[in-house]
Amino acid sequence: MNIFYVRVSSLDQKTDRQKINTTGYKVYEDYCSGSIAFADREKGKEIIKLLNGGKISSLTVSSIDRLARNVQDLLATIEIFKGKNVSINFINQGLKTLDDDGKENPISRMIISILGVVSEMERVQIRERQREGINIAKAKGKYSGRRAGSTEDTLKFLSKPKNREALNYLKKGHLKNTEIAKLTGVHINTITKIKKLGLQNL
Repeated sequence: MNIFYVRVSSLDQKTDRQKINTTGYKVYEDYCSGSIAFADREKGKEIIKLLNGGKISSLTVSSIDRLARNVQDLLATIEIFKGKNVSINFINQGLKTLDDDGKENPISRMIISILGVVSEMERVQIRERQREGINIAKAKGKYSGRRAGSTEDTLKFLSKPKNREALNYLKKGHLKNTEIAKLTGVHINTITKIKKLGLQNL
């Protein structure tokens, strides 16, 4: 199975830009921060389970920062796939972790590592600019904290393990809210909130 992996940081972001040509691929999409380790993401876990079961031939992503925003996680994920002799292909950079003969290309690994560092630095710079903007707004008396119900709050709420599990049941549409509440241990009122926030943002 050839897998195309897509990740966006918020529920209202579109994934179409990353899916240039997915013909012949099984597409997996994660809605989470790039700071979350690949192995801890909802779809990341599913992919690794398939990998360990010998069901994956290759993993393709549009760019390195979609797989990881952290160099340590990037290299750790590459090692997991290399251990199963499965190549990870990065479209925008024109790089792949293994050559056609299954051997690791040291030059490719070096370039991927460098670009991973650049991606991590970009993320740090973005957060620093955000902090600077908040400090300036505070100094001017124009900052009052995050607006209730903002996208990030919603994403954080839906990313909680039990809430994420409940949302998966809701997507399938086979069970009633009360049944999902029993299966996940989530209060029925929370299930209603998950349904409202999760399904309307997908």
